[in-house]
Amino acid sequence: MNNVIKTLLFAFVIAGLLAGCAQPNPHPMDMSAAVQSAKTRTDHEALATHYEQAARDAEAAVKEHRSLLDQYKAQSYLYGRQAATVQAHCEALIRSYEQVAKANKELAALHHSLGQTVK
Repeated sequence: MNNVIKTLLFAFVIAGLLAGCAQPNPHPMDMSAAVQSAKTRTDHEALATHYEQAARDAEAAVKEHRSLLDQYKAQSYLYGRQAATVQAHCEALIRSYEQVAKANKELAALHHSLGQTVK
């Protein structure tokens, strides 16, 4: 019975780690073509909106991983020797998603300003 619980717990931890490593959804549009062809205010505003949504998505991922990290820290005894590894992985994901959110916010601001300068 005890081995079954350990096996299930290990399986859930691995599933969580694999889900955390999954690639985020690719951009729904061809971003390089959209950026290169942006000539009007509407084009730049559409790009800014896209980048703002990407930033919100990254911020949601940060929030989710912070919650997971809190759980991993509060119940580290459940993860045995892997507790530190799981926590470090979660912290790395948080830093990565924070950088993604920051970059997308900067791109959104850039396209808002570009939209103001074109006709």
